[in-house]
Amino acid sequence: MQVQELFIDEMLCMGLWPGEVDHQGKYVNEFNGKVADDELLKKFGNSKEFINSAAHALKGKAYFTSILSKSLDVVHQVAGCDYEHSSDWGKKVGFLYGSITEDMITGMMIHAKGWRSGYCSPDPRAFLGCGALADPAAMSQQKRWATGFLEILFSKTNPIFACFTSKLQFRQCLAYLWILIWGLRSIPEVCYAALPAYCIITNSSFLPKIQELGICIPVTLIVIYKVYTLSDYIRIGFPIDSWWVNSCMERIFATGAWFLGLLNVILKFLGLSETIFEITQKFHQPRTPADDCGEDDDKMIFDESPVFIPGTTILLVHVTALAMALLGLEAQGGQGTGLGEFFCSTYVVLCFLPFLQGLFRRGKYGIPLPTICKSSALALLFVHLCKMSTISVN
Repeated sequence: MQVQELFIDEMLCMGLWPGEVDHQGKYVNEFNGKVADDELLKKFGNSKEFINSAAHALKGKAYFTSILSKSLDVVHQVAGCDYEHSSDWGKKVGFLYGSITEDMITGMMIHAKGWRSGYCSPDPRAFLGCGALADPAAMSQQKRWATGFLEILFSKTNPIFACFTSKLQFRQCLAYLWILIWGLRSIPEVCYAALPAYCIITNSSFLPKIQELGICIPVTLIVIYKVYTLSDYIRIGFPIDSWWVNSCMERIFATGAWFLGLLNVILKFLGLSETIFEITQKFHQPRTPADDCGEDDDKMIFDESPVFIPGTTILLVHVTALAMALLGLEAQGGQGTGLGEFFCSTYVVLCFLPFLQGLFRRGKYGIPLPTICKSSALALLFVHLCKMSTISVN
């Protein structure tokens, strides 16, 4: 069984279709009973040892060498940065290139070839990897994912094409699309995050008044969604506070990391910059009860990364809008702001509460002064544009 699984892994790495595995590599061009060297050179590179290993694997046979030092030399050669040049590595063999999320595009192409995946959940749990625990690392990782997903979405290897031209199933296509549009979700997230503040500043509304019957529709939708997501956490066994924290972090990721990932892809398509792979530090160490009870355990860590500018800006915009409403400085002559807009604005402030706390903290738990200055300038620009819009309308 282990030999068969190893053979299947080799077939996946070499970019074969399931039917080609059943024929044990007979799809390869043969001449006088031998695999054509030029085809293998183009496909797997110029290492003869590796080509021999690949040829045996394509035929379903094992390949061993008795000279250890020679094998080590081959390993160093194959691991070299220039080995893949003029070969199919990154195109048809191994992890595919074209996106900084190479695991996603490779997995999707494996499914597009007709391979099927299974969910493995042993007891005790296995395959537990390392995660980016620090907030700057997590934000950078989310930005990299959003950037890579959008690169796949707007490329010729997107799941829609794979669904019609390959063997990617329709439900698999929908699942991949749900993940790949993370970056696009940042657009409505940012717009809806700014909408309540805009309405308060301009003395307008986007929700029905509290005394109107139409207010029941958005309230019902929000309550149903929140109860549904909360029930999932309770059913799995997670505490309620984790549901709230994850809800807030989803807003923070969407308006910060995902939004910057979208901007990165736009700049790439305009030819103004290239996307780069940002390495994030991973942590993998067992937590003790003392770690969970630490007084700094619930504090968010900040740095001068641009991913914290959108969140800080959104917070400052809403704090400014609420302060203007409290002091009676909102625009005059509008339709009037209802309780719904004030509730939504307060909800946004609560979602970005770690940023509000970071404004008054120092060190790694405080928002750096350059980030505050940049966000303040953007917030003032937003307020000014809101004021200008009311003047132009009047």
